[in-house]
Amino acid sequence: MSSVPQIKIPATYIRGGTSKGVFFRRQDLPAAAQEPGEERDKILQRVIGSPDPYGQQIDGMGGATSSTSKTVILDKSTQPDHDVDYLFGQVAIDKAFVDWSGNCGNLTAAVGAFAIAGGLVDADRIPENGICTVRIWQKNIQKTIIAHVPITNGEVQETGDFELDGVTFPAAEVVVEFMDPADGEGSMFPTGNLVDDLEVPGVGTFKATMINAGIPTIFLNAEEIGYKGTELQKDINGNAEELARFETIRAYGAVKMGLIQDISEAVARQHTPKVAFVAPATNYTASSGKEISASDIDICVRALSMGKLHHAMMGTASVAIATAAAVPGTLVNLAAGGGERESVTFGHPSGTLRVGAAAEQQANGDWTAKKAVMSRSARVIMEGYVRIPGDTY
Repeated sequence: MSSVPQIKIPATYIRGGTSKGVFFRRQDLPAAAQEPGEERDKILQRVIGSPDPYGQQIDGMGGATSSTSKTVILDKSTQPDHDVDYLFGQVAIDKAFVDWSGNCGNLTAAVGAFAIAGGLVDADRIPENGICTVRIWQKNIQKTIIAHVPITNGEVQETGDFELDGVTFPAAEVVVEFMDPADGEGSMFPTGNLVDDLEVPGVGTFKATMINAGIPTIFLNAEEIGYKGTELQKDINGNAEELARFETIRAYGAVKMGLIQDISEAVARQHTPKVAFVAPATNYTASSGKEISASDIDICVRALSMGKLHHAMMGTASVAIATAAAVPGTLVNLAAGGGERESVTFGHPSGTLRVGAAAEQQANGDWTAKKAVMSRSARVIMEGYVRIPGDTY
């Protein structure tokens, strides 16, 4: 039996927001992975430990959840007035593919810090002490993101007292601005409606707000699909029948949004769109045991990512929530009490999050999103080399 030596690739394992991912500089990847293609996908899958029929990713860096099966490739930006190009790959756990169709808002919080430490931000833009403004070009969705990274004694500050529900320990606050966050070239509401009747054969017809902001998202009323909006992962993720129902809803919603032509294509586009359900603010107990009071939030939101209920909230979905809340008449806005608003505080399985958003209606009636702002944190967990077998690609 022949053996093939492993190869080692410079990499950094980072928590960003409520996600973790393996970060690479494009120049450090094997030549075959420096450009899009099958070789790149195979290398990233092997790094993460996919595809894994056991669903555990034991033989890789993944953590067997959508939040921890992520990869990031950064490069010096080719765009004017930007510092770094950010490419995100969501690695499927039990299937052999990498989804490049959307952004990861949580890992965005780590992009600026990694770019600074990796020499991708010009030295004259980094203060000795203060805030470094990193201009990020998000290549998946072709949008600008601004990260405000704290700097102490010329280095990225990672420790601090900022607390983020869904993350156990406090860290330094990173403010992230998603500029013009509508995702896609068409309307922010691709059907032209703030609320649609989404017909899902064999499942039912549901009121739905479908929005392209942050990430394409389908919002449903919790009550209409048999939920309260206070559910935790244990209430849904062990129910294969319910997860299949959500996936069917997601597939038909993707067709209605124009993201795919046929529901059969949804299996190869698991990262987008997301499905979320909303309910008016109510008291509940978060997964940590923390008591969430209805008086502390505007709305309850639960969202699924890669076929499972998320343990907190995806950063990009948070942008979608805030943007939809800012538009009077959407399901999100109505569940939050209606009217005009510039921010929303929502309850998720791990706690609460406040996100600011600005949306405005054009003369032709279309809505546009100007920006969304949220605070996250990030921390390097490990850096060095990740190893994969030499015959991976």
